[in-house]
Amino acid sequence: MNRSARYALRIASLALALGLWQLLTSQDIDLWLRFSQFPTVTDVAHTFADRLAGPDYWTDLTDSLTRILTGFLLAAVLGVATGVLVARSRLAEDLLGPVLEVIRPVPAIALVPVAILLFPSNEQGIVFITCTAAFFPVLVSTRHAVRALTPVWEEAVRTMGGGRWRVLGSVVLPGALPGVFGGLSVGIGVSWICVISAEMISGQYGVGYRTWQDYTVVDYPGVFVGMVTIGVLGWLTSTAVELLGRRLTRWLPRTAQGPAARPKTLRSRAAQPPAGTSAVRKDTRARPEEARDEHLVRD
Repeated sequence: MNRSARYALRIASLALALGLWQLLTSQDIDLWLRFSQFPTVTDVAHTFADRLAGPDYWTDLTDSLTRILTGFLLAAVLGVATGVLVARSRLAEDLLGPVLEVIRPVPAIALVPVAILLFPSNEQGIVFITCTAAFFPVLVSTRHAVRALTPVWEEAVRTMGGGRWRVLGSVVLPGALPGVFGGLSVGIGVSWICVISAEMISGQYGVGYRTWQDYTVVDYPGVFVGMVTIGVLGWLTSTAVELLGRRLTRWLPRTAQGPAARPKTLRSRAAQPPAGTSAVRKDTRARPEEARDEHLVRD
């Protein structure tokens, strides 16, 4: 299936989902789920158009993006650095490992009271919660990726005179990049979940805050506008992380590209001489080399 056909299939699936939503809500179908309580697609579209024309929507969008990018970038830097340190140093693992493993199961949204007590402003607390949410997926993925590296690579660099920093820059970080970006892809999704939840609890502006306000005033089309906005923003940011990861790991072999293995098979078959002539050609090639070796031994 070519790329255009795949894009057409994706658009068709999205259109089918929207059509099913419109059908169930416009007909007020109540089987086990109460679709009669839901707004229709057209109601959400009209509310969405009204929000786009006003300044509040763009203010909320800017605030949420600022919080998510700040917290996620901090988590990426701290998570990669801590993961490499814990994986490469036994002392760091003994000192930091127990503390991190105790904090890691705690949901980031449960740290809202801690953020309120710890930071002087709600803005800093929301960034702290977002950073904490993305920190542990990046940390765990980086740690496992570094520990899974082949020791032969490091030994080769050290044999050629490379020091600790040379090993870190030439072996550890490039080799761990696939695992690092796997953690970043998970972390960006978790960050969106936590930043929206934190905005609902203690925010003043943002998509999460506006969505909760719409719910309190029973503006259900506005609630769905917030949900659609969160979904689109999450999809765009996760796609950006994946594209960046693919660009930085272009040197990796892509298993999906099956035709890449065919030239090797063709070359191996072409290298085999026809039946009945292999022994003769092998002998004619080997004789000059054997004669040269014998000449060197005699000299």
